[in-house]
Amino acid sequence: MLDVCLLGTGGMMPMPKRWLTSLMLRCDGSNILIDCGEGTQIAMKEVGWSPKPIDIMCFTHYHADHISGLPGMLLSMSNADRTEPLVMIGPKGLFNVVRSLRSIAPELTFEIRFIELDQNTEEYRIGPYVISCFKVNHNIACYGYSVTVPRLGQFDVNRAKEGNIPVKYWNALQHGETVTDKDTGREYRPDMVMGPARRGIKVTYTTDSRPCENITRAAADADLFICEGMYGEPGLENKARSYKHMTMYEAAAMAKAADPQPKEMWFTHYSPSMINPRQYLDEVKKIFPRARCGKDGMQRELMYED
Repeated sequence: MLDVCLLGTGGMMPMPKRWLTSLMLRCDGSNILIDCGEGTQIAMKEVGWSPKPIDIMCFTHYHADHISGLPGMLLSMSNADRTEPLVMIGPKGLFNVVRSLRSIAPELTFEIRFIELDQNTEEYRIGPYVISCFKVNHNIACYGYSVTVPRLGQFDVNRAKEGNIPVKYWNALQHGETVTDKDTGREYRPDMVMGPARRGIKVTYTTDSRPCENITRAAADADLFICEGMYGEPGLENKARSYKHMTMYEAAAMAKAADPQPKEMWFTHYSPSMINPRQYLDEVKKIFPRARCGKDGMQRELMYED
């Protein structure tokens, strides 16, 4: 199971009823925060989620509306007596950016471990997640993220019995561990009792980009594709190209082109000038019928298929 919460959906500046773009994911007691603009802490409190258990922070890029809330967030985590290390992932330069922001949050109770991205695509296994990072097309270095919760194959009781594998080792094998019997020295591996890996859960998140092939590939087979829909008003295509953003229609076209298509799509990172994105949704759905307008605090509990 993966809990998803779109904390904020605004681009450029916070609005009275719209916080800046941020996403939080929870699985097995481990939390991921993607982007941390001004007001992210308040958005988090409004939905009743806590910053203390955040294990991983991912940053798409270093424009202020995506990272300016970080110093306060770190202080809140420290004031909650956090001691576990925090992993941060972002484009190259992450360490220097965070070091500068920490001039107003110098003392923390926990260590920060940095992963800086500089390749077209990179992938990391952290806790229950596989985090796939992909470069997008903005006016500075910018990445999107696919977060997958993989799922092991089904445990085969008959194979375990036929192999005379002691029941006391079954649980460890189901969780992908290899065990050795201390008395006999015999090794038991997961592949001795597990079937092929099953489909997991996948969320793809990207903002601040022109349409690009990396996004289309990343959105393929996602349970939820969350994508920038900066502009919905007709006639702003040139503005979107000029500022390296995209329209709702361009985003929907990428969802349509993905193979297999995502099961659902949410828009985020709206322009401050777009007060009511839903007024454009009927036209957008002609391109991708499973599109929805994201809003602050929007949540979804994603489950395995069976």
